[in-house]
Amino acid sequence: MGFTITLDSVFIYFLNNNMDFLIKAAQLLLSLSILVIVHELGHFLFAKMFKVRVEKFYLFFNPWFSLFKLKKGETEYGLGWLPLGGYVKIAGMIDESLDKKQLEQPPQPHEFRSHSVWHRFLIMIGGVLFNLICAFILFWLILFKWGESYVPAENAKYGFVFHPIANEIGLQNGDNVLKAGTFVIEDIEELAKHILLEKLAFLTIQRNDSIFDIPVHDDFPKLLLTEKVKRFAEFRIPNVVDSVISGTNAYKGGILKNDSIVSINDLEVPFFDQFSNELSNYKDELITLGLYRNNEFIQINCKVDSNGKIGYHPKMPNKFFGHEIINYGFFEAFPAGISKGINILTDYIKQFKYVFTKEGAKQLGGFGTIGSIFPSKWNWSSFWYLTAFLSLILAFMNILPIPALDGGHLLFLLYEMITRRKPGDKFMERAQVIGMVLLITLLIYVNTNDIFRWLAK
Repeated sequence: MGFTITLDSVFIYFLNNNMDFLIKAAQLLLSLSILVIVHELGHFLFAKMFKVRVEKFYLFFNPWFSLFKLKKGETEYGLGWLPLGGYVKIAGMIDESLDKKQLEQPPQPHEFRSHSVWHRFLIMIGGVLFNLICAFILFWLILFKWGESYVPAENAKYGFVFHPIANEIGLQNGDNVLKAGTFVIEDIEELAKHILLEKLAFLTIQRNDSIFDIPVHDDFPKLLLTEKVKRFAEFRIPNVVDSVISGTNAYKGGILKNDSIVSINDLEVPFFDQFSNELSNYKDELITLGLYRNNEFIQINCKVDSNGKIGYHPKMPNKFFGHEIINYGFFEAFPAGISKGINILTDYIKQFKYVFTKEGAKQLGGFGTIGSIFPSKWNWSSFWYLTAFLSLILAFMNILPIPALDGGHLLFLLYEMITRRKPGDKFMERAQVIGMVLLITLLIYVNTNDIFRWLAK
């Protein structure tokens, strides 16, 4: 008796076991492609406006060869094979191509170097400007199409459940955080953000019938980074079954949708966090669950698997507390979209300070980290939101005053505006090389971080 492995069976196996990865990778590739084209289009259109020749417009880099290229007018449009960005090659400009031949000839009217400093400034800032505009437009249309939805923190009648690190400052599961310093907590997602980005002295909490302040020590934000906390606080919810996974121990034990599980072996655990913590103590054991079904208390025997699970999904917070939905008209969504974009960009700039700390540097990631923020199932609302978010990040990163980035070129142009002296070509060439070395080193570092995280799983 034998067996045969066919190519199609291997392909099907690969798809079945890597579909989540493929969907995330496809979203990442599409999102970055859109953003690269938008960014380079900003440079391209400003150059065309001032009649500066654009020799190449490429999505992705093309060392040695291109996947596709088409010459139209004075510009070659192409698709490279190395998906690390894209570029426009502007005549008479020292860029990543380090093409010196043009610079050895007398300046021509159609070249970048022949134009006024203001023309050159606008050409260089065009990419950043277009990424900002792209983000604001996307947030505008997202709010118009889908609006905003969240569960108000004030609805948390059972309090919050915290990451174990919250014990460091005295928080307990069931506490309700009312304020972070002077900031009133309206959305639970705001709590971790305020702790990380604002210099907080205290949190105002409600515990049972008491309201009091607890101090937040200065090292606590860095501790959140060190422990790689993804969710600092969540709503505490009763342990009510939303769905049972077919074939699991919960399914075999007879647990049904809407059952409210309240005890394990007669130990009361009415909340989901209490239940899941206690359940982990009974791996591979048979337990007795106490639950309410149609207002009647019954007991069911159920086996716990080796992972400390029984196999069901609990009801989510919005099923208990209700959620706020904010809908926007087309014109009403415009200022709301701009405000949202500005707030997100402001928060990102505030957290950038952690890049220069040991804890923050370890959190840096490359394409793997960026891809992981996309959902494993295609969702257009999430896709466009994350694309808008990445567009803001791309704008901010490119405006940093690092040679080889737009911000580096803008820094030298500002120097020229102030001193009325243009930096020498040799200086610009060396600065470009130094900037490229820095960027390549950073690229290697962040993607190495991703590899180590993947190996550590």
